[in-house]
Amino acid sequence: MRKRVIRFFLIASMLVAFSCGGEVLPKPEGMLRLSYPAPKYKEVSLSCPYLFDKNEFSKLQEARINRKCWYNLDYKRLNATMYISYFEINNNLDSLLRDAQNLTQEHVIKADEIIQTPYANEENRVYGVFYEVSGDAASQSQFYATDSVSHFVVGSIYFKVKPNYDSILPAANYLRNDMRHLMETLRWKE
Repeated sequence: MRKRVIRFFLIASMLVAFSCGGEVLPKPEGMLRLSYPAPKYKEVSLSCPYLFDKNEFSKLQEARINRKCWYNLDYKRLNATMYISYFEINNNLDSLLRDAQNLTQEHVIKADEIIQTPYANEENRVYGVFYEVSGDAASQSQFYATDSVSHFVVGSIYFKVKPNYDSILPAANYLRNDMRHLMETLRWKE
């Protein structure tokens, strides 16, 4: 019996000695991984003087405001909406440009940075500016586009939650790319 007890303690001691290998490290903090479907774009032709490509992930809806050619792209899974507003130019291009620029400047208080990227597509006569807003601003992306003669389109993205830039960044990046694609595929009907 004594040999069995000694053998048991010897085996147990060896298991304890060899089971503790290396130093103990804390478990790394887990990060939430957000992934969204790869965008699939399809041309949207409306009874309006413009058309564009939209992500099939979004749902096109007429704006609740009773204005001709105002639409919303609803991203239900992202809890966000892209608002698209159309204006006819009637000797008011200066005021439309000023209003579109002021819309973005309203976010200066909460924004860390606003990057303006001019856009020009000579072939389709589309000219405008794309805005990327970083920080806890209400809208992370906006644009305006015009042909400088007849048509003016403004777009902006808003989340249906209180803005927390770190939390919404993956969704904001996804939507920014969609908005940029929309702007780059915007065309005027003849």
